[in-house]
Amino acid sequence: MARDRSRRSARGNRLGLVIVGSVLLAGGLSALAVGQGLFGGDLAASPLLGDQVNELLAQRWVPYAAVAVAFVAGFLALRWLMVQGMNDTVGRLFLERDDAGNVEMTESVARGALEQEVADYPGVRRARARLTESSDRPHLRLALTLEDDADVASVWQRVRSEAIANLRGALELDQVPTVIRMSMTAPAKNPRRSLA
Repeated sequence: MARDRSRRSARGNRLGLVIVGSVLLAGGLSALAVGQGLFGGDLAASPLLGDQVNELLAQRWVPYAAVAVAFVAGFLALRWLMVQGMNDTVGRLFLERDDAGNVEMTESVARGALEQEVADYPGVRRARARLTESSDRPHLRLALTLEDDADVASVWQRVRSEAIANLRGALELDQVPTVIRMSMTAPAKNPRRSLA
């Protein structure tokens, strides 16, 4: 569901950029052609705003139309910004659905428990998790910051065999597709020295 929304958003961004780019390119090329005299010398030498255009702009309805166009453009720009700010994190996880009701859990509870468990592993400095895609079949994105001397293979194996298995058990799912990103912390510039 969220993946479909992000794909539609990306498709809309590309389409909008193609349309705006095409209009601007056509306007620029036509202005260049007129200026170079490709449509005749008289048109190239004429003022940009002729008498007819000035007469049209003097009409009483023109400022109202300009304000309406500005409101529509502002609304479209605001909507576009709001779509860009949406993320694909689910708000609630549905554990059970039936006619009697739903059993659900907030994403922050599951995420917090997972982050706490993984952060307690040796060599892990910080763990950040996100449950995305669907409330029924969530995907996990886990970002780990490890100490510079951490055993990466051991941390990965433990996350895979313990933390993700615990999450699957809590959510009563057979699988939770997971992406794990690990990064190492930079060593301290001025390491602490102990007096011996």
